[in-house]
Amino acid sequence: MTIITTLIENSPGEHHGLWSEHGISFHVQKDGHSLLFDAGQSEAFIHNAARLRVNLSATDFVVLSHGHYDHSGGFRCLCDYASDFELRIGKGFFEDKYAVRGAAHDFLGNDFDESFLSERGIRYSFASEATEEILPGVYILSNFPRLHDDEIINPRFLLRRNNAFEPDRFDDEILLAVDTPHGLVVLLGCSHPGMKNMLDAARNRLKRPIYAVLGGTHLVESKGEGLERSLAYLNDGDIKIVGVSHCTGKEAVERLRESNAGFFHNVTGSSFIVE
Repeated sequence: MTIITTLIENSPGEHHGLWSEHGISFHVQKDGHSLLFDAGQSEAFIHNAARLRVNLSATDFVVLSHGHYDHSGGFRCLCDYASDFELRIGKGFFEDKYAVRGAAHDFLGNDFDESFLSERGIRYSFASEATEEILPGVYILSNFPRLHDDEIINPRFLLRRNNAFEPDRFDDEILLAVDTPHGLVVLLGCSHPGMKNMLDAARNRLKRPIYAVLGGTHLVESKGEGLERSLAYLNDGDIKIVGVSHCTGKEAVERLRESNAGFFHNVTGSSFIVE
């Protein structure tokens, strides 16, 4: 059995005792193993885990999808509750990430670095292979081919290297794929390299159909033909369950709610159970 619980997301759900924030964090239970995929932007997901009876101290792996604060900001707090886990991150995770806003640059990166991990004795490694099985039937994928020409990263996202700004290609972004009897359940952080690029890589590398997609698709910035192509991709019937939210955006969520029988708005406290 696989149980995926959304510990935090932008929107509240049925459980009004949970906190919500702009960010995302998933807890995954599979065959006696416990994983965390992303850690929101604060300690709020830890508050929610206690109310959802999720034991974070038993976490085997933590996977952080990319180095933006709304996915890694709660990690420091997690280290006060759990320490006997392995951390997996993408190459470039610790680079200084910004967004440009007119004449201003807003820092969007992490609030910890490798020295923090060393001080806390946290075992960690960067994704060294494009596809890695970290537990039986659980994979992390990185290094996504950019094949869909409509999936363009917003030029407002920048890296600061050697005292200069350059476009952020989000080469650090990774996804988590869990194999089930029905097919893959794919967890997405923000899909900055392109949702279709990332899901195609999961299909092609793991040679399994995608049963469900949960998480952020970054369709909030997609318009016109690009949005239509992305919605058609999710609606073509190959993916049975679509539980997207976070950076998916209100328009895409409403369109999917109307057009996709397998859609559910994945919010704080949602659980997805595959037997």
